[in-house]
Amino acid sequence: MPAESRGSTLTIGAVLELLREDFPEVTISKLRYLESEGLVTPERSPKGYRRFSAADVARLGYVLRAQRDHFLPLKVIRARLDEADRGVAPLDLADPVGVGESSAPATVPDDMSPDEGGPATGSGRGSAASGDLLPPVAADGLRLTQRELRQRAGLAPEDFQHLITYGLVRPDAEGYYGANALAAASAAAALMASGLEARHLRPFRTAADREVSLAGHVLAQRQFGPRSRLAANATPAVSDADVLEEVLRQCLALHVALVREELRDAD
Repeated sequence: MPAESRGSTLTIGAVLELLREDFPEVTISKLRYLESEGLVTPERSPKGYRRFSAADVARLGYVLRAQRDHFLPLKVIRARLDEADRGVAPLDLADPVGVGESSAPATVPDDMSPDEGGPATGSGRGSAASGDLLPPVAADGLRLTQRELRQRAGLAPEDFQHLITYGLVRPDAEGYYGANALAAASAAAALMASGLEARHLRPFRTAADREVSLAGHVLAQRQFGPRSRLAANATPAVSDADVLEEVLRQCLALHVALVREELRDAD
């Protein structure tokens, strides 16, 4: 590793030395320019010096390769990097165009707001087991704009607005939608395609809010009140998150059992 590197990061001079193996014409001024354009954001040392990670170096290589080999403008490169950062589309660092794609510049939406298709710029536990009533929380590395969510779920703009109105889909603090919002929107789209309206789905939000409220009550009892039956049988190693998940799982199990009972009685 170059002498200017420290630990797992590199100075801008060390990065320049590495990149010049593939890009002889690159300069420090060029790297600073790409940083000023928001294409890479290295950390800063306590004294203000840039500290580049291996991911930063790979990202710079992607940008330089996209410009040199495919003549992509920075606007297109920035859009592709943003999509990768939000989990919308994978990024092949070795091939800025991608297998089977044309080298023509990608189309960048004119409107770049989170509400209508562009950037303003969780922790999953794996896939659910078959038949699991409460799949693990979906990883929220996915950050979709409103337009991207509508397109993936197959929703018309007016139907999407109805879902927003009834609280069935909610953006995060930055205006993006994660994997759970996508799952909710997709399920709602399928139900509406069957003839239901968004207003008919409002009870699902109400039920979810009540179930979470009940789980919060259990946690409060676990911490401050008489020990619940669940907490009494738990070992000290059981976390509040595990208790919360188990309570919600049993809420869903109760819901499913009651629905099945109603269906049986209706036959």
